[in-house]
Amino acid sequence: MDQTRLAMKSLAEADIALADKVIAADDELDRLEVQIDDEAIRYMTLRGPVASELRLIVVGMKASHDLERVGDEATGIARRSRKLAIEPRLELYADLPRMSKIALEMLRDALDCFVQEDEQKALSVIRRDPEVDNLNRLLYRRLTSYMIERPDTIARALELMFISKSLERIADHATKHRGGNGVPLQGPRHPPQRHRKQDMLPTTGSNPPV
Repeated sequence: MDQTRLAMKSLAEADIALADKVIAADDELDRLEVQIDDEAIRYMTLRGPVASELRLIVVGMKASHDLERVGDEATGIARRSRKLAIEPRLELYADLPRMSKIALEMLRDALDCFVQEDEQKALSVIRRDPEVDNLNRLLYRRLTSYMIERPDTIARALELMFISKSLERIADHATKHRGGNGVPLQGPRHPPQRHRKQDMLPTTGSNPPV
C-alpha cells in the first residue's frame, strides 16, 4: 500500500527520485512473495495442516499474490509518473488522488477483514468498487475529449489513462480477497457440519460411505 501511495505522491509532485525509489522496491516485493509461498509449502509438507489451517494458508498465499500484483501496479504508476515529470503538466487528473484514496482504503479494509473476520467490512469493500470503476470511466471520457481538442497532449493523456487503470486494478485486487474458488473475503471460520444423506444411513459390510 505504501508503494502505491508513494507512486501517487511522485505523480503529484513530479518527483523523479521518489518514483525511482518505488521502482527499485519492486524486487523486494517479488522476493517476499516467493518467500511466503516457500514457507507455506514447507509448512503444509511438514505439518499436514487440518482443513481450517489449510484454508488459512491458501488464502494467505492468494493474498500475498494479490499484494505483489498491487506492487506491480504501483511500479507501473511510478514509471509513468517519471515520464510525466519532465513534461508540461496536464490539469485533468483531479480524480486520480480520490481514486487512489478509495482503492487503498479498500485494500486496507480487505486485509482487516481477513484478520478480523469482519463480514460487514467485507461487504463495504465490495460496495465501493463501482465508485472506482465510475471514476475511471469518467476520467477516460474527459481525457478522450481533451485529446481530440488538443492532439499535442495525446501522449501525456494516455499515460494518465494507464495510471487510472492501474488504480482500478488495485481496487479489483481488494475485492478479490473475498475469494477465488469460493474463498470468502474474511479469514477462516468453522462452518457448521453438513451431513450428506448417505452418511446418516446405517452401513453394512466393510466399506463405509465416502
